[in-house]
Amino acid sequence: MSVPGRRISVVGCSGAGKSTLSRQLARQLGYRHIELDALFHQPNWQPLPTEQFQQATREALHGDGWIAEGNYSAVRPLVRERSDMVIWLDLPRHKVMRQVIWRTLRRLTTREVLWNGNRERWSNLFKLDPRQSILAWVWTRHAVYRQRYSEEMRNVSPSCTYLRLDSRQAVENFLASLPHR
Repeated sequence: MSVPGRRISVVGCSGAGKSTLSRQLARQLGYRHIELDALFHQPNWQPLPTEQFQQATREALHGDGWIAEGNYSAVRPLVRERSDMVIWLDLPRHKVMRQVIWRTLRRLTTREVLWNGNRERWSNLFKLDPRQSILAWVWTRHAVYRQRYSEEMRNVSPSCTYLRLDSRQAVENFLASLPHR
């Protein structure tokens, strides 16, 4: 594979591996890693108001040499228009569910600090409302993201490379094909 773009967006369902891939790409290519979750989730899980989130995202996307990961509708047009490559992690729902369950359990048991001092909550395992449970969110949003990024991929600008990776092996092959800084 040729050298990827200088402004890369990584999208996909929660638990698909966006953060893991983005961190690895940033290290391997020497790019900045922009985690949209870190911009959006303020202390005590308070969302950053939309206009402020858009402004923070614009500032983070300044220049070249970045990997931005996340799916937020409020900033997706900003990220998409600045990207010269989009990597869509489109793993099957059962694999994503397995990964997000293990990730959530690991974060809960280790009390891992996420963004701005936030931690996973035990209620994530028991609530059925997707706005209150990462597990319910992944279950209900998987098909939504698959449709969203299928359409986006069909309508992408010719100046943007759109790559769909649908398995761990596809991700590993992609990473192996890239140069190291």
